[in-house]
Amino acid sequence: MAKRGGFPGGMPGNMNNLMKQAQKMQRQMEEAQKELEEKEITATAGGGAVEVTISGKKEITKVKLSEEVVDPEDIEMLEDLIMAATNEALRQLEEVSSNSMAKITGGMGNLGGMF
Repeated sequence: MAKRGGFPGGMPGNMNNLMKQAQKMQRQMEEAQKELEEKEITATAGGGAVEVTISGKKEITKVKLSEEVVDPEDIEMLEDLIMAATNEALRQLEEVSSNSMAKITGGMGNLGGMF
């Protein structure tokens, strides 16, 4: 029968070290997430005619349009450019987030769901 609080066959020290490492990694991930939320990513489309800025919380914080792109005869082009700039900003944010987490996890993949 195992000792109370222990594991059959021993090795509680190794398990304690593993738990400490997991807790440290969780703290680092929380700090990285907080830093990410404070970032802003700006992307453009149409050669800079449309500029979209998003926060690390994936909220659009700014949309800037050049006068020449505002053509009442071609609203569809403007819509496409806004969508393209927004999607590029989101893609860049995802890349920054993935790189940040890879530094913490040592490239072991997305472990965020484990903790």
